[in-house]
Amino acid sequence: MRAAVLEEHGEPLAVKDVDYPEPEPDQVVVETEACGVCRSDWHAWQGDWNWIGAGVPEGQILGHEPAGVVSEVGSEVETLEAGDRVAVPFHLGDGTCPHCREGRANNCETVLPLGLSEFSQGAFAEAFAVREADFNCVKLPDEVDYDEMAGLGCRFMTAYHALADRADLRPGDWVAVHGCGGVGLSAIHIADALGAHPIAIDLVGDKLERAEELGARETVNVTEVDSSAQAVQEITDGGADVSIDALGVADTCKNSVNSLGTRGSHVQVGLTTGEEEGQIELPVDVMTMQEIDFHGSFGMPLVRYEELFKLIAQGTLEPSKIIGERLSLDELPETLASMDDYETVGIPVVTEF
Repeated sequence: MRAAVLEEHGEPLAVKDVDYPEPEPDQVVVETEACGVCRSDWHAWQGDWNWIGAGVPEGQILGHEPAGVVSEVGSEVETLEAGDRVAVPFHLGDGTCPHCREGRANNCETVLPLGLSEFSQGAFAEAFAVREADFNCVKLPDEVDYDEMAGLGCRFMTAYHALADRADLRPGDWVAVHGCGGVGLSAIHIADALGAHPIAIDLVGDKLERAEELGARETVNVTEVDSSAQAVQEITDGGADVSIDALGVADTCKNSVNSLGTRGSHVQVGLTTGEEEGQIELPVDVMTMQEIDFHGSFGMPLVRYEELFKLIAQGTLEPSKIIGERLSLDELPETLASMDDYETVGIPVVTEF
């Protein structure tokens, strides 16, 4: 089968023939119908995350935002059969640890990130295997298309978990979104759909225009103001209720915290680059005196998929609006490399393999 393989960090992915996966007893093989192209793939391609022991080895097949059809079923799998339409979360849990049993598989003690571990090859390929398939595969409702599910991927569901669960977003809240890539635009759309007032902050005019289309009440172009945090303070007359760093660089994280009003909540969604290596200075005294909360947000518990699907069926959420371009596998290497310049608008999705 064809797959896009990371042969050398920072060099274009190689589209080549590789062996079709064989399912272990607990696994299924899924034939990929669509897979989103995420900034986390870019981080892995760059060789980031060694500072947290999560560097991705060369030889890896990336891709962790898939939807597809079950083609082969391991001998121990009980709830799936060939032909099932499925979504697969990027954080593959074991189904048995305390976090999984509590419904928080995104925090699994032995999580295997799809496409980001040599033990879990990814979905930039015609097919891929899924560990503990009975636990990790989510059957896809008929009304949700494959490319729409790929748009949900890790960015949309992460943004939903960040706002609805971690920040406990309420209607009427002002939400500052720092960085309008795929996860940032998802957060804009979700905040608007849930009755909040999103503010989009970025330095690219096209992304801010897209944010307005998705429901941003206000936009801040960081190239046109002395301080994006101060601009948010002025727009909200005292600070945002919720603020998200959707990029993961020092400036956006600090600006996000400084955008908040008293008792505001910051949610860190973007993982850092080699510039920060996970370490960012923060205004701790201000955070203490103003009782500002700092939350991390990673993926989304599997039990929340049903609510997401229901909101999509109702038309409240429309992840297809976040999708940018649809690609072939052969176009993927160039698209991934273009993320160096933060030029992609929306979520690119590979739909031809």
